[in-house]
Amino acid sequence: MAGGGTAAGGSLTAFAAWLQNLLGRLRPVPPGGAAMALEQVLALDARRRLCLVRCGGRRVVLLVGGTQDCVVGWLDVAEPAP
Repeated sequence: MAGGGTAAGGSLTAFAAWLQNLLGRLRPVPPGGAAMALEQVLALDARRRLCLVRCGGRRVVLLVGGTQDCVVGWLDVAEPAP
């Protein structure tokens, strides 16, 4: 089914837009105070965006806005300096 991925991608795009709108209205949360946060958004072109989302103690890069949204990858957790 080719249409199944589009529906899921549209849901991810809608969620990312909703999250960005919500975070824009909220006051800043102290570090470690929120379980999920949109850290950065980079416009690649008129439709596509790379979103850096913090979820718990990890960060994930999402590609949204194209014909199919996807998880680009999870970033490694940085070890604290000695």
